[in-house]
Amino acid sequence: MTALPTAAHDFAATLAARGVDLSRRTCRTLQVNLTKLCNQACLHCHVDSSPKRTEHLSREGVERCLELLRLNPMLEVLDLTGGAPELHADFRELVRGARALDRTVIVRHNLTVTLDPHPTSGASMEDLPEFFAEQRVQLVSSLPFYEQYFTDKQRGRGVFGKSLESMRRLNALGFGIQGSGLELILVYNPVGAFLPASQEALEADYRAKLRAAHGLEFTQLFTITNMPINRFAEDLRRRGTYESYIQKLVSAFNPVAASNVMCRDLISVDWRGQIYDCDFNQMLELEVEDAGTALTIFDLDLERLRELPIKTEAHCFGCTAGAGSSCGGTTETP
Repeated sequence: MTALPTAAHDFAATLAARGVDLSRRTCRTLQVNLTKLCNQACLHCHVDSSPKRTEHLSREGVERCLELLRLNPMLEVLDLTGGAPELHADFRELVRGARALDRTVIVRHNLTVTLDPHPTSGASMEDLPEFFAEQRVQLVSSLPFYEQYFTDKQRGRGVFGKSLESMRRLNALGFGIQGSGLELILVYNPVGAFLPASQEALEADYRAKLRAAHGLEFTQLFTITNMPINRFAEDLRRRGTYESYIQKLVSAFNPVAASNVMCRDLISVDWRGQIYDCDFNQMLELEVEDAGTALTIFDLDLERLRELPIKTEAHCFGCTAGAGSSCGGTTETP
């Protein structure tokens, strides 16, 4: 767990001073971190996932997630993340169950998992694209840049080439192709301690470069700010740039972006079934509490949840800097 400066960079005080409301809205998204197991170990990964991690949501947890969707029609979206969520033993059953309930299912898919054998069982994952198409899930996939050097620098040697091959297979099934209804959303994270450029401008660049050089298509690009926690924070400290990066985020605070942060209508679930305001709070173990007791999916009441405060610390400046950042890209609205 990464210690963060909270006295010098008081996020709650900044919200109050700028008149920003951070009360909860109706919860629309159930985001579940199914496992910390991953076929990669990326530098910017705030989850600290790798092929050596074994943590995963229990069978009872998976069944409870489906029960929550069934009992709460306001939960419109099931957002599956990890690690690589596809590596969880019950991943496909969970996707099928949520789609049978007519929920939108988002899979945070790292593209290369299709081409690598399962890290523990060795099983082939090459039929994943067909499964995704069959279930009509929305894919959100990280591609740090449209050039090999920057992508491999952040995510490991050979990742760029594998990612392009995976995109070709997805395009062949209709993902990212206009009019197909199958969405392939790419994600840009800066390679370093700076804020992402304009999401709209980067999307145009990605589309032109990937189309011209590789004949590849995608639906949309999200830009996400690197959060100063866990593996990325450790790298910043090694380079002596941690404090300057925090200050950069604080200085770029945007009240418009802050009013639309994802924690207002999303809850995040960890592999133990505990509840958090977002995926980043989850990694810092800042649980949602009711009267001092940490909540889990087994005792979650969404009506009661609306009355509970959202926990914030200095890392929250990462979601409110510039045009804002969330699991759905920028949060600033026109």
